[in-house]
Amino acid sequence: MSVIKTDPGCDLGLIPLAAMDRRPFAGAIIQDEYDINAPWHHHDMHQLQYAFEGSMEVEDEHGRHLLPRSLAAWVPAGTRHRNSLHRIRSVSVLLMPSCVPNAGHGVRILRVSPLMRAMLAEAGRWPLAEPMNSTGRAFFAAFARLCREWIADCAPLTLPTSTDTVLNKALALVRADPAGCTLAEAIAVAGLSERTLRRRCQLHLGMGWDEYRRRARLLASLEPLTESDQSIAIIAAGVGFESQSAYARAFRHFTGQTPQAFRQTVRK
Repeated sequence: MSVIKTDPGCDLGLIPLAAMDRRPFAGAIIQDEYDINAPWHHHDMHQLQYAFEGSMEVEDEHGRHLLPRSLAAWVPAGTRHRNSLHRIRSVSVLLMPSCVPNAGHGVRILRVSPLMRAMLAEAGRWPLAEPMNSTGRAFFAAFARLCREWIADCAPLTLPTSTDTVLNKALALVRADPAGCTLAEAIAVAGLSERTLRRRCQLHLGMGWDEYRRRARLLASLEPLTESDQSIAIIAAGVGFESQSAYARAFRHFTGQTPQAFRQTVRK
């Protein structure tokens, strides 16, 4: 089992993913046994990271990305980031920069279609550290071409982060229980007044407390929305919205799509 105990606030710099003497153009790393809160680092290859069950977190300098089974993270080569995953079935697919020349900047969140999920599962046949056969080369060539389409349709699904350790106590409470967390509970956990909590949210997150909690609730709705057949009304109530219409308005404002349209897009 891989366990990283390094201070997640430090920066490990470049972590090479391909040995200089062989430089494979692509490959996969199975992460099922990883139990990590990784420090800041960056790679010399593009990375598409995905959890087949549960969820993981990926953070770059612009925000925290929560990834349930309906979402994957695209991390272009050179992007400074850190991630957390704990004993869940997951995989990273790595591609040399030349495979996807217009990879973008910063972490991008991708909707996971059935095709992407199937290819991510199949990619495990070719571990990065092992020789690549002709079938693997053809597979990853097709995968890289599809990545160009997938990253052009990224989803605006993220939560901003803060360096304020006191504020982070309140934010962690929201992320742990977006449906049930109240302002009074967050104030008590952080030891702040309501006015100070709201002011710090605006200062450090660029949004108010209510908007942060709304986004957390929307993110919590993604897994049941895309991985179950629950009605939109039940999902809305389950993540803390007072009505289906309020949930639908917030979802459309956040993603540009209705919940039903998002569900259909992911399931294509």
